[in-house]
Amino acid sequence: MRQLVPPAKPASGGLALETYGLTKRFGSLVAMDHVSLRVEAGTVHALLGENGAGKSTLVKCVAGFQNADQGSIMIDGREQAIANPVVARALGIGMVYQHFTLAPGMTVAENLVLASRAVPRLINWRAKRAELNAFLATTPFRLDLDACPAEMAAGEKQKLELLKQLYLKPRLLILDEPTSVLTPQEADEVLGHVRAFAHSGHCTVIIITHKFREVMAYADAVTVLHRGRAVHRCRVAETSPALLAKAMMGDNAGTPDAALAREAFQNLDNSAISDQIKPASQSIRAQAAPVIIANTASVALQISGLTAFGDHGTLALHGIDLAVKCGEILGVAGVSGNGQRELVEALVGQRPRLSGSVSVMGSPYHATRLENYQLKVRSLPEEPLKNACVADMSVAANMALRDFDQSPLRRKGVLRFAHWRSRARSWIKEYGIKTQGEDAPIRSLSGGNVQRAVLARELAGDINVLIAANPVFGLDFAAVSDIHARLRDVRASGAGVLLVSEDLDELLALADRIVVMSEGCVVFETLARDADRRVLGAHMGGEK
Repeated sequence: MRQLVPPAKPASGGLALETYGLTKRFGSLVAMDHVSLRVEAGTVHALLGENGAGKSTLVKCVAGFQNADQGSIMIDGREQAIANPVVARALGIGMVYQHFTLAPGMTVAENLVLASRAVPRLINWRAKRAELNAFLATTPFRLDLDACPAEMAAGEKQKLELLKQLYLKPRLLILDEPTSVLTPQEADEVLGHVRAFAHSGHCTVIIITHKFREVMAYADAVTVLHRGRAVHRCRVAETSPALLAKAMMGDNAGTPDAALAREAFQNLDNSAISDQIKPASQSIRAQAAPVIIANTASVALQISGLTAFGDHGTLALHGIDLAVKCGEILGVAGVSGNGQRELVEALVGQRPRLSGSVSVMGSPYHATRLENYQLKVRSLPEEPLKNACVADMSVAANMALRDFDQSPLRRKGVLRFAHWRSRARSWIKEYGIKTQGEDAPIRSLSGGNVQRAVLARELAGDINVLIAANPVFGLDFAAVSDIHARLRDVRASGAGVLLVSEDLDELLALADRIVVMSEGCVVFETLARDADRRVLGAHMGGEK
């Protein structure tokens, strides 16, 4: 491929993108196999596919963060060698990643300025803040310019990542799971804004998503990848979620993802699947598995008067009172940044409690490692690679973090590494974890496979209480189906599940009861079967 010099000043308006035979290998692994893609200028183009299908590899090559081994990229009909992100940015290509790329210790204003193509030595902050406030007024959400990402919830960070790119006015905007940590209302606002931006001719958009509703409602065209190949392309108006699901399954019916996908859709006709794109909560509940509540006479998790400071030294939790019964899933809804993260951290021992009490099966619980073992408390935290793993340690070692000092993983004071690896191999097979082996560092796994590895560890053995925070963040529909089924199994076993999620669809499908958190307080409670999406949304938005 010839090295072409990009224009110093990119043209305005959405660009047209074509790739021809893009191939990318990582050792013996073919992550992308001769992928050809065509994205029309001024449109929204969706990429679908299970985890590891090659979606992120494809867009990272377009954005200059990786270089393809074969193939070519055409921008507005001209071949371009996008050697690095600087070249991509000069061409007008911007990307919002699934994993955050913010400067955590800098303010929102500083992160936005830092994203600029040229940062001046001296900044007139009064003028710059006025400019930034004017820019924020054109977007569907607001952020405090003086806040720092290190103190933000995941949803707020995602908003800032998107704002960074919108501030640069890109010609091609690539979004990798942009709504995973947004509420449905926020997601609709963001995607509606992005679609209007594209259809006005200002930009072209590529969106990686696992949500059929988003594809059907906001995309113009869609390409499905399976095992590194582009296997299906069509206009959204000419397809259905059922056809897309079938394409995502691929030809190998024996894979774990294919089996899960087939199970999820085999009993639904096209019209039933199409109900996924409707906002009504009734269609979500209709697709959920029947609620099975075991022994609900006793309380598994009791939270009384819990208060805790936030990152700024002000109260983030204001006297939280919650009870999770045995054999029940209690869902916690709320807009990101309203105390959900602090609640989970206070429960699992990552944040000091200021006052209040927590008990498990009637016994005091302070989230020590010994209490976790004795009281059978498990947790699935948000961002598991960051909060539940040691990135450079092997898959087997991470799977042993909970019980490495217990028999049979340790005997007579000696750690038995062969048992670690043997059990890990068994769990890798059982959970369909895609990895080069139990000795591979866990950071080498995709996000969905990290989550499955943590699931295998946390769901092993008897459980009294499971605390799960956004457990399907950024996962494809097959992985979501798998994890949701396992959460239902935990409930059916008689355990209490506290499910904190910013996805109302997930809560409506899984929970028996739903509470809403706003400004660090529990402001509303309802049985899931009686829940009204509009009422929940109103309380999430702070309406009384």
